[in-house]
Amino acid sequence: MAYSGWRIIREALTGNTGWAPVWRDPDPKPAYDIVIIGGGGHGLATAYYLAREHGLTNVAVLEKGYLGGGNVGRNTTIVRANYFLPGNSEFYSHSLKLWEGLERELNYNVMHSQRGLINLFHSDGQRDAFVRRGNAMINQGDDAILLDREGVRRHLPYLAFDNARFPIHGGLYHPRGGTARHDAVAWGYARAADRRGVDLVQNCEVTGIDVEGGRVTGVQTTRGAIRAKKVAIVAAGRSSQVAAMAGLRLPVESHVLQAFVTEGLKPVIDHVVSFGMGHFYISQSDKGGLVFGGDLDFYASYAARGNLPMVEHVMEAAMTLMPAIGKAKVLRSWGGIMDMTPDGSPIIDKTGIEGLYLDCGWCYGGFKAVPASGFALAHLVAQDRPHESAAAFRLDRFRTGRGLMDEEGTGAQHNLH
Repeated sequence: MAYSGWRIIREALTGNTGWAPVWRDPDPKPAYDIVIIGGGGHGLATAYYLAREHGLTNVAVLEKGYLGGGNVGRNTTIVRANYFLPGNSEFYSHSLKLWEGLERELNYNVMHSQRGLINLFHSDGQRDAFVRRGNAMINQGDDAILLDREGVRRHLPYLAFDNARFPIHGGLYHPRGGTARHDAVAWGYARAADRRGVDLVQNCEVTGIDVEGGRVTGVQTTRGAIRAKKVAIVAAGRSSQVAAMAGLRLPVESHVLQAFVTEGLKPVIDHVVSFGMGHFYISQSDKGGLVFGGDLDFYASYAARGNLPMVEHVMEAAMTLMPAIGKAKVLRSWGGIMDMTPDGSPIIDKTGIEGLYLDCGWCYGGFKAVPASGFALAHLVAQDRPHESAAAFRLDRFRTGRGLMDEEGTGAQHNLH
């Protein structure tokens, strides 16, 4: 089914009776060439690029719940390419380019809005750091504009510029940054993968990974055993638990990250805004809700809900930056499970078990990475060599110490990334 404006008008005039399911709901087959564990954004994108780029369609995506029910639907929807260190910079630049052509490629409206992202700075030291970051972005081929105080005021007049503790001195403006609709990204990739013959198997939890003679041979699931020549673990915050089924211990901790949305308001925030003196970020959705978040809850957990002290912490940052937000009513909050690595950068690599691949450790960067992560993992699984954009995301960097990418300069502390 191809989507178009005329099709939408026709369905609206005929009671929306002509829409068909956008993907099949198949039973799992006894065997596949490739099994992907995890039906979120990264897993679905991997399946799609395996089919489109490499012609591999005897593929199953196994999801323990429903497609898109995990972290891809539990984030603040931000898309950006404002990374600093080599390795990360090339990867997220590649991802943003894929984002920019995604709707046309998938023939699906993922509501990608390049409204611009502004990272605020509040001290001379932060200004120097953002000058370096902006220059690195430009050298990578991305866009970055350094704004002074008045430049920020022209874009964001509603902020508290003269806060006694954290006066706003300026910001780094990334015009191509923005947001996308998280659910629609999962749906678009699912539809596109299904149309190319990939089986998307829901309500199929993986309970074991079969390994014989140092090679993966399949998986055990709640819907029976499935043989596979290759298996990719793409399970977001549950990565370490799934990898343990194959006897692997990953350098990953799982932490909860909360997000919040207010009641629908008239348009007020045209950009994505990040507070430089607290981990706080905010944008406005198409429905009018202010969507925002902050720090991790700072303790390891698999519970997809947060604690009240962090709620207070995030609200304090919101009021410090934008006092007017105090008049808005918060409708709901939710938590996503982040798999955090010691250096804050992800892992896309083969494991020591032949035929077993890993995509994890996305920390705060998982949603914006969806297209490039799927593209790179598909290349790795199909070709058994890393794609150049993800060549630095090696698993062994934590064993050897070579190639660590501490983007935030906070050292080997999972909860600080």
